[in-house]
Amino acid sequence: MNDDAWALENFTGVTRLFPLPNLVMFPHVVQPLHIFEPRYRQMTADALADDRLLTLCLLRPEIMEPSDLQPPIFPVGCLCRIVAEKCLPDGRYLLLVRGLSRVRIMEELGTDRPYRVARAVPLPDEIIMPVGESRRLRQRLADLILPRFVVPSGGQASLREMFEGEMPLGPLCDCLAYQLPLEIATKQSLLAEPDVAVRATALIDTLRSMKPLVHAAPAPRKFPPDFSLN
Repeated sequence: MNDDAWALENFTGVTRLFPLPNLVMFPHVVQPLHIFEPRYRQMTADALADDRLLTLCLLRPEIMEPSDLQPPIFPVGCLCRIVAEKCLPDGRYLLLVRGLSRVRIMEELGTDRPYRVARAVPLPDEIIMPVGESRRLRQRLADLILPRFVVPSGGQASLREMFEGEMPLGPLCDCLAYQLPLEIATKQSLLAEPDVAVRATALIDTLRSMKPLVHAAPAPRKFPPDFSLN
């Protein structure tokens, strides 16, 4: 059992929340984070001293009241494990986190910590489809993406390998949803869908509605990627 599997197996159901306004995190991908706010420095220190887990979640776009200290969040986030960290001399952190699982945030809990804490339950992939349907959906995604997206030199081969490799359809959809230039609301709806067939079909419908010629880079992102300024 690797570190990610062990961490998910031993997840207590209580998680630190890291709400973000412009990022939807997915399982199976790696995201860099720049931690500079004091409350999230404390969150990071606590996570590193404990299970190395935190949940990235998307802030809702509603207009906030000035007195609201806890902006509303979407109820499905991504449980992540800190896989690499660097503490800078001034107390800031540079992190790499990897998505482990969708989680449904059931309720926020009272805490004496400066950051938000919640009870959450993992949402594993649901695979409910006829035999052969996964292969058909995978091929449909490949047919829509490979001819339409311009990728950096060598990226087309890497992208093709994603479709021809052994990555299951659920993780494949998650990696594509993370990498493709989709609307943030669309990414959140894909994150919130545990049924793999429904998720793949929604991604296909989204791609079909996009303009025929889209220049983007859906091939695997450089590692380590640029840091998110959060």
